[in-house]
Amino acid sequence: RTIIGFVPQKSVLFTGTIESNIRFGNDSATLNDIKKAAEIAQAEEFINTREGTYASRVEQAGSNLSGGQKQRLSIARAVARKPHIYIFDDSFSALDFRTDAALRSALKKETDNATVFIVAQRAATVMEADRIIVLEDGKMVGIGKHPELMKTCSVYKEIVLSQFSEEELK
Repeated sequence: RTIIGFVPQKSVLFTGTIESNIRFGNDSATLNDIKKAAEIAQAEEFINTREGTYASRVEQAGSNLSGGQKQRLSIARAVARKPHIYIFDDSFSALDFRTDAALRSALKKETDNATVFIVAQRAATVMEADRIIVLEDGKMVGIGKHPELMKTCSVYKEIVLSQFSEEELK
Protein backbone atom coordinates (compact mmCIF):
# COMPACT_ATOMS: atom_id res chain seq x y z
CA ARG A 1 0.00 0.00 0.00
CA THR A 2 2.87 2.37 0.64
CA ILE A 3 3.87 2.41 -3.04
CA ILE A 4 0.36 3.31 -4.29
CA GLY A 5 -1.35 6.69 -4.33
CA PHE A 6 -5.06 6.07 -5.00
CA VAL A 7 -7.56 8.84 -5.69
CA PRO A 8 -11.18 7.71 -6.05
CA GLN A 9 -13.84 9.63 -7.97
CA LYS A 10 -15.67 10.40 -4.75
CA SER A 11 -13.05 12.17 -2.67
CA VAL A 12 -12.55 11.09 0.91
CA LEU A 13 -11.65 13.91 3.27
CA PHE A 14 -11.43 13.92 7.05
CA THR A 15 -12.36 16.42 9.71
CA GLY A 16 -9.26 18.46 10.39
CA THR A 17 -7.25 20.99 8.43
CA ILE A 18 -6.26 21.23 4.80
CA GLU A 19 -2.70 20.48 5.86
CA SER A 20 -3.65 17.34 7.82
CA ASN A 21 -5.78 16.07 4.93
CA ILE A 22 -2.92 16.41 2.45
CA ARG A 23 -0.38 14.99 4.91
CA PHE A 24 -2.56 11.90 5.62
CA GLY A 25 -0.63 8.84 4.46
CA ASN A 26 2.77 10.54 4.65
CA ASP A 27 3.44 11.69 8.20
CA SER A 28 6.95 12.79 7.22
CA ALA A 29 5.71 15.31 4.62
CA THR A 30 6.97 18.80 5.42
CA LEU A 31 4.87 21.92 4.95
CA ASN A 32 6.92 22.59 1.80
CA ASP A 33 6.05 19.08 0.52
CA ILE A 34 2.39 19.78 1.22
CA LYS A 35 2.50 23.16 -0.54
CA LYS A 36 4.26 21.61 -3.56
CA ALA A 37 1.62 18.84 -3.73
CA ALA A 38 -1.16 21.44 -3.52
CA GLU A 39 0.49 23.46 -6.29
CA ILE A 40 0.69 20.39 -8.55
CA ALA A 41 -2.95 19.52 -7.76
CA GLN A 42 -4.01 23.08 -8.66
CA ALA A 43 -5.35 23.55 -5.12
CA GLU A 44 -2.98 26.30 -4.02
CA GLU A 45 -5.11 29.17 -5.36
CA PHE A 46 -8.28 28.22 -3.48
CA ILE A 47 -6.31 27.28 -0.34
CA ASN A 48 -4.66 30.70 -0.25
CA THR A 49 -8.06 32.45 -0.41
CA ARG A 50 -9.28 30.63 2.72
CA GLU A 51 -8.82 32.17 6.14
CA GLY A 52 -5.96 30.24 7.75
CA THR A 53 -4.83 28.82 4.37
CA TYR A 54 -3.33 25.38 5.13
CA ALA A 55 -4.61 25.55 8.74
CA SER A 56 -8.12 26.17 7.39
CA ARG A 57 -10.74 23.80 8.79
CA VAL A 58 -12.13 20.92 6.72
CA GLU A 59 -15.54 19.81 7.95
CA GLN A 60 -16.65 16.18 8.06
CA ALA A 61 -16.34 14.64 4.57
CA GLY A 62 -15.27 18.05 3.25
CA SER A 63 -18.83 19.38 3.40
CA ASN A 64 -17.51 22.96 3.37
CA LEU A 65 -15.68 22.44 0.05
CA SER A 66 -16.84 22.12 -3.55
CA GLY A 67 -16.50 18.84 -5.46
CA GLY A 68 -13.53 20.17 -7.43
CA GLN A 69 -11.80 21.43 -4.28
CA LYS A 70 -12.25 18.04 -2.62
CA GLN A 71 -10.83 16.27 -5.67
CA ARG A 72 -7.81 18.58 -5.77
CA LEU A 73 -7.07 17.98 -2.08
CA SER A 74 -7.33 14.21 -2.61
CA ILE A 75 -4.96 14.47 -5.58
CA ALA A 76 -2.57 16.60 -3.49
CA ARG A 77 -2.66 13.89 -0.80
CA ALA A 78 -1.61 11.25 -3.35
CA VAL A 79 1.16 13.50 -4.70
CA ALA A 80 2.46 14.20 -1.18
CA ARG A 81 2.87 10.44 -0.66
CA LYS A 82 5.33 10.32 -3.58
CA PRO A 83 4.22 6.80 -4.56
CA HIS A 84 5.63 4.60 -7.31
CA ILE A 85 2.12 3.95 -8.68
CA TYR A 86 -0.69 6.49 -9.02
CA ILE A 87 -4.28 5.43 -9.63
CA PHE A 88 -6.74 8.19 -10.52
CA ASP A 89 -10.23 6.70 -10.72
CA ASP A 90 -12.15 9.38 -12.61
CA SER A 91 -10.75 11.81 -10.10
CA PHE A 92 -10.55 14.77 -12.50
CA SER A 93 -14.28 14.67 -13.35
CA ALA A 94 -15.29 17.63 -11.12
CA LEU A 95 -12.55 19.86 -12.54
CA ASP A 96 -13.10 22.34 -15.34
CA PHE A 97 -11.14 21.72 -18.55
CA ARG A 98 -8.50 24.38 -17.84
CA THR A 99 -7.78 23.06 -14.32
CA ASP A 100 -7.74 19.47 -15.62
CA ALA A 101 -5.15 20.41 -18.29
CA ALA A 102 -2.97 22.40 -15.86
CA LEU A 103 -3.10 19.59 -13.30
CA ARG A 104 -2.14 16.93 -15.86
CA SER A 105 0.76 19.08 -17.08
CA ALA A 106 2.11 19.63 -13.55
CA LEU A 107 1.49 15.99 -12.64
CA LYS A 108 3.38 14.76 -15.69
CA LYS A 109 6.55 16.47 -14.47
CA GLU A 110 6.11 15.03 -10.97
CA THR A 111 5.42 11.45 -12.08
CA ASP A 112 8.28 10.91 -14.55
CA ASN A 113 9.54 7.85 -12.67
CA ALA A 114 6.13 6.50 -11.64
CA THR A 115 3.40 4.44 -13.24
CA VAL A 116 0.15 6.37 -13.66
CA PHE A 117 -3.27 4.83 -14.29
CA ILE A 118 -6.07 7.23 -15.15
CA VAL A 119 -9.66 6.07 -15.42
CA ALA A 120 -11.63 8.78 -17.21
CA GLN A 121 -14.74 9.45 -19.23
CA ARG A 122 -13.39 12.78 -20.47
CA ALA A 123 -11.29 12.14 -23.57
CA ALA A 124 -9.08 15.20 -23.02
CA THR A 125 -7.86 13.68 -19.77
CA VAL A 126 -6.28 10.68 -21.53
CA MET A 127 -5.47 11.88 -25.06
CA GLU A 128 -1.74 12.24 -24.32
CA ALA A 129 -1.41 8.94 -22.44
CA ASP A 130 1.25 6.41 -23.48
CA ARG A 131 -1.46 3.78 -23.72
CA ILE A 132 -5.24 4.13 -23.71
CA ILE A 133 -7.46 1.15 -23.05
CA VAL A 134 -11.03 1.56 -24.28
CA LEU A 135 -13.75 -0.39 -22.51
CA GLU A 136 -17.32 -0.99 -23.63
CA ASP A 137 -19.71 -3.02 -21.50
CA GLY A 138 -16.76 -4.20 -19.40
CA LYS A 139 -14.82 -5.53 -22.39
CA MET A 140 -11.68 -4.10 -23.95
CA VAL A 141 -12.45 -2.88 -27.46
CA GLY A 142 -9.30 -0.87 -28.16
CA ILE A 143 -5.79 -0.24 -26.98
CA GLY A 144 -3.18 2.23 -28.21
CA LYS A 145 -2.36 5.91 -28.44
CA HIS A 146 -4.90 8.57 -29.34
CA PRO A 147 -4.04 8.91 -33.08
CA GLU A 148 -4.06 5.15 -33.57
CA LEU A 149 -7.37 4.69 -31.73
CA MET A 150 -9.01 7.45 -33.77
CA LYS A 151 -8.30 5.31 -36.84
CA THR A 152 -8.89 1.82 -35.47
CA CYS A 153 -11.46 2.01 -32.65
CA SER A 154 -14.96 3.21 -33.51
CA VAL A 155 -15.99 3.35 -29.83
CA TYR A 156 -13.07 5.64 -28.95
CA LYS A 157 -13.62 7.81 -32.01
CA GLU A 158 -17.32 8.16 -31.15
CA ILE A 159 -16.47 9.21 -27.57
CA VAL A 160 -13.91 11.77 -28.73
CA LEU A 161 -16.18 13.22 -31.42
CA SER A 162 -19.01 13.54 -28.90
CA GLN A 163 -16.75 15.76 -26.78
CA PHE A 164 -14.82 17.70 -29.47
CA SER A 165 -15.56 19.14 -32.86
CA GLU A 166 -13.45 18.08 -35.85
CA GLU A 167 -11.83 21.56 -35.80
CA GLU A 168 -10.86 21.27 -32.12
CA LEU A 169 -9.11 17.99 -32.84
CA LYS A 170 -6.87 19.53 -35.52
